Amino acid sequence: MDSTSLTALALVCTLTPSPDSSSSDLLADQFLDALGSHGVSTSKIRVVDHDVKPGVQTDMGNGDEWPSIRERVLAADILLISTPTWAGHMSSVASRVVERLDAELSETDAAGRPILYDKVALVAVVGNEDGAHKISADLFQALNDYGFTIPAQGVSYWNGEAMHTTDYKDLDSTPEVTASALSAAAANAVHLAGLLRSAHYPKPG
Repeated sequence: MDSTSLTALALVCTLTPSPDSSSSDLLADQFLDALGSHGVSTSKIRVVDHDVKPGVQTDMGNGDEWPSIRERVLAADILLISTPTWAGHMSSVASRVVERLDAELSETDAAGRPILYDKVALVAVVGNEDGAHKISADLFQALNDYGFTIPAQGVSYWNGEAMHTTDYKDLDSTPEVTASALSAAAANAVHLAGLLRSAHYPKPG
């Protein structure tokens, strides 16, 4: 599968503004490195650094920076959403991204298909308590509704033991199970995106 023309964008949904370090940012970088090893061109956006207004329209006006982020989402073949875990849920920033993507339900391409068809979605989750399965389930349900395709085992995560204070970015090395899941998810996403590039979904109906 020729993946040299594929592109991937990571939306990092940490609550920590740049340039401070972030576990969600680190896991996103590891995902992008894995995708890059398959010839995919990658980039990322730390969403909290931008003024993304609440709402469910493609442009909420008044300085809303979502439209420029949206352009990059639409240009990418693979979208990664990387989020921390807070009280067992995705971050408020990730929820805002999901809300803004809802506007794409009414958008179609030149062939009359939903505009997010033929795009692949991946999820990365970090946190210090349980929640990764629920977060990935919530994100994948929304992303699938919007038109993204989910690759086999398209998530990697790390949740530390309950009640402890170690962050993913503070680990001495990446746990083998996290790295293995990440590698498989990236490979499957690239394979799927390549197939969708050459054989598009038909127009519904």
